[in-house]
Amino acid sequence: MPTIAADGLNFDFPSAWETSKYDEWAFHRKRFSKVRDGIKALDLLAVDPDGTAWLIEVKDYRVHARTKPSALDDEIAGKVLDTLAAMLPAKINANDAHEAEMAAAVLGAKKLRVVLHLEQPTKHSTLRPRAINPADVQQALRRRLKPIDAHPLVAETSRMGSLAWKVT
Repeated sequence: MPTIAADGLNFDFPSAWETSKYDEWAFHRKRFSKVRDGIKALDLLAVDPDGTAWLIEVKDYRVHARTKPSALDDEIAGKVLDTLAAMLPAKINANDAHEAEMAAAVLGAKKLRVVLHLEQPTKHSTLRPRAINPADVQQALRRRLKPIDAHPLVAETSRMGSLAWKVT
């Protein structure tokens, strides 16, 4: 199983999947992010054997709680758009073979899926409140990302649903 660490969590993907930690790509950091100010990157890219590309953002607020839940959907939508915009140039111009191959796999996908992996404090307290309602974020992402993925997912370690990977 390929394992990728992101934001303090380990993502274990099935062995037949192609996976990559996109926000660490040299193409993104050294070249594409220089196109304009404010270009962002999703954390992980994965392509399953059925040809579905999974665009995954990881947020772990168990230590540093987020105080503005309303801006989360905007942040994720921007990262999705910036990441997708980088795939064609990366396929053609990336110097790293893995990056170019992964970009080609994403571009060749039959379906796109967006997943926000959101960890929050398990105990609700005044000191560490659970400020973000996952259902509200999921609904907001549906509205914003409908042309890309009409059914984006919000997951957490204790609520992975039918996702094929494990998170520890």
